[in-house]
Amino acid sequence: MVLQRHDHRGQTVLTFGLDDVTYLTSDPGAAALAEVAEYRLTDSSRLADVAAIRDRFAERSTALIETTLLRRKALPKLGALGDVSEWLFTDEALQQATAEPVARHRAARLAGAVVHDATCSIGTELAALRATAAVVIGSDIDEVRLAMARHNVPDVALCRADALHPVSRDAVVLLDPARRSGGRRRFDPRDYVPPLNSLFDAYQDRPTVVKCAPGIDFDALRQLGFDGEIEVTSAGGSVREACLWSAELATPGVRRRACLLDRGEVVTDADPDDCPVGAAGRWIVDPDGAIVRSGLVRHYAARHGLWQLDPAIAYLSGDNVPAGVRGFEVLDELPLREKVLRQALSRYGCGQLEILVRGVDVDPDALRRRLRPAGRASLSLVITRIGSGAGERTSVFLCRAAAALK
Repeated sequence: MVLQRHDHRGQTVLTFGLDDVTYLTSDPGAAALAEVAEYRLTDSSRLADVAAIRDRFAERSTALIETTLLRRKALPKLGALGDVSEWLFTDEALQQATAEPVARHRAARLAGAVVHDATCSIGTELAALRATAAVVIGSDIDEVRLAMARHNVPDVALCRADALHPVSRDAVVLLDPARRSGGRRRFDPRDYVPPLNSLFDAYQDRPTVVKCAPGIDFDALRQLGFDGEIEVTSAGGSVREACLWSAELATPGVRRRACLLDRGEVVTDADPDDCPVGAAGRWIVDPDGAIVRSGLVRHYAARHGLWQLDPAIAYLSGDNVPAGVRGFEVLDELPLREKVLRQALSRYGCGQLEILVRGVDVDPDALRRRLRPAGRASLSLVITRIGSGAGERTSVFLCRAAAALK
């Protein structure tokens, strides 16, 4: 029976039981799901739809509605992994599930290996790995998620096991410790479930791949004894995760890697980083978040013939924009004085204004409201700190943003 609880924000969270999974995977359950899938369940129709579903399916209605909504939510995130429209999910499991392009990227790096996903949850990673790995098996301590995985990836061998007690040999171990509880994020890796330090201890003599939050503290990882490769991956315009590859699996000489899946670009700390610092050229480039998060801004700049505006700030400049990257064409450089900025925006006929900020305490939304752009042109303000100490100043670059070039 689906149970209800509340997260730290007071929002209702539904918890599935094994009996729900048994029902949803039965012929009557599958037929009921097909019927509920015909309801729109939109904001405008939800009250009437839920009432009709409850009249029809009584105590099973909550599981049917939740599963239908989660399947719809999963399609844009996981759709290319297979027919996820027939999968089973919990809300937290779907939130933590690896997005399809990231899962496929990891599976490609593990091609030909024997892989044990020791925190397999509902089976997202297994769905990608079964296409590349020589052998793939999964396990999880959560019996409900494991039952869902048996439905989602029926061709993969599964067993129930605690990730802190290894049950396989001679396999690469994939681990995805939970970083949420009741909707609340856990930032300290020792608060993950299982704790990251405990996983390191349990698999200290094994090749491992560990999925972590992208904001994890790299120094904290080293303090926990991690000496492998940290890979930060972006897809769909956002940073998705940091992945820890143990020393046995790391590329020789590489300790940090940024993978920009949208552009098929990889930058590592083994690449040259001879990047100068100078005044703004024709273009300003705001590097992909994976580049910034992995600390590879200088390496990326050196590859593309760019330079930094300031050695401690991630904004780059150059006479050309890298292919596939959105650039900001510099029209003027101004001081951070609202009267001056307002006059410049008026002069250029700005109506739509984008504001990017690094290294300066400025609220973009509040500043935009005070500047009151009223024209038709779409422009951008790039606000950044330049210099340090007595020579520090805040510069504002008025720019025309250009779409990414192929």
